[in-house]
Amino acid sequence: ICYYLYSRMSLFICMLFLVFGQHTTIHCTPHISSEGKVATCHLPQQNATLYKMSSINADFAFSLYRRFAVETPDQNIFFSPVSISAALAMLSFGSGSTTQTQILEVLGFNLTDISMTELQHGFQHLICSLNFPKEELELQMGNALFIGKQLKPLTKFLDDVKTLYETEVFSTDFSNISAAQQEINNHVEKQTKGKIVGLIQDLKLNTVMVLVSYTHFKAKWANPFHLFKTEVSFNFLVDKTTTVQVSMMHQIKQYYHLVDIELNCTVLQMDYIKNALALFVLPKAGNLEWVEAALSSKTLKKWNRLLQKGWVDLFIPKFSISATYDLGTTLQKMGMKDAFAENANFHGLTEDNGLKLSYASHKAVLHIGEEGTKDVAPHENGSLDQPEISPPHPTIRFDRTFLLMILEKSTRSILFLGKVVNPTEM
Repeated sequence: ICYYLYSRMSLFICMLFLVFGQHTTIHCTPHISSEGKVATCHLPQQNATLYKMSSINADFAFSLYRRFAVETPDQNIFFSPVSISAALAMLSFGSGSTTQTQILEVLGFNLTDISMTELQHGFQHLICSLNFPKEELELQMGNALFIGKQLKPLTKFLDDVKTLYETEVFSTDFSNISAAQQEINNHVEKQTKGKIVGLIQDLKLNTVMVLVSYTHFKAKWANPFHLFKTEVSFNFLVDKTTTVQVSMMHQIKQYYHLVDIELNCTVLQMDYIKNALALFVLPKAGNLEWVEAALSSKTLKKWNRLLQKGWVDLFIPKFSISATYDLGTTLQKMGMKDAFAENANFHGLTEDNGLKLSYASHKAVLHIGEEGTKDVAPHENGSLDQPEISPPHPTIRFDRTFLLMILEKSTRSILFLGKVVNPTEM
């Protein structure tokens, strides 16, 4: 999986999910594609499975986060939980026996509680909901599958993938590594409008299938910051002995926020103009691990219930964050072993024997700033500016390690989850 999130004053995300190996996937395409083609999936009014899935997907996100925290201690973390969940659900679609069971158990699903059909339709609805056109919010997920010329995927699998997710499938000659790598990179570069260049550098000779999944996201803060209020040199405490200089954005606005006395942390919600929000979580010094251990869907629901709107004197850095993971190693530790073993069962994908998932990587990069594109001039927003005469406001300074979540409102999905330890490291 490889993601790229770009923005300076707006937030812009192009995420890519790569899986090298002998497997395939399912994804949902946009309601209307970039070429103007109408997708086959349509947005139902409601889907009960989707809301059941939201809590399960959130708990998977936090479990994966804790794994990353153990594997990369004292480092930045950033990834897209909902994309990983959808990709693994897709993988289960083409798998069988214990291979499928282990994938679903890692995700948190039990086929005695939810049928495979219900699960797949739930994820279809999830992706279609995220892709459905919305005013003031650009969010589009797409994918492509590059498969070795010698492989013969089942017709039913191809039909189902096209019907549910409109995945593009390309027959690729992986015996010519250089040409195959260029083909994939050119496609990714085109689909991400040049944001991802030279994505794959070390394609392996035993590669049989490559999946790329990309998401474009662009949104503006409901309360944008003013450029002239950003302090260019502000102390950020990385650890007890290390301080770095960051550009610190500042404004006094009304935000939903709370102090969680039980977890010793401050939570602040920053809304985008439409359909999405960001949660910034600031643990009390020395209390980070306690907060990380308590992250769960129940914790999110508690915060949502307790958040109250009020004036805040807010300081938050402009920052960039990136992280790369070997998902294969992590998922095997979580219990998904058969998919990577010689006895992997992917008979729902192809009748060919010996197919297994050989390599998976995940990278995410985030840039965040004042409001939108750098060409947008600073402006005043009179509706929520500080009143002329006001009492002291609580001050919240994100000047040490904090957690970040970006959520999509209609599906209750965690689009992105991360930890900012050092905002100056990419």
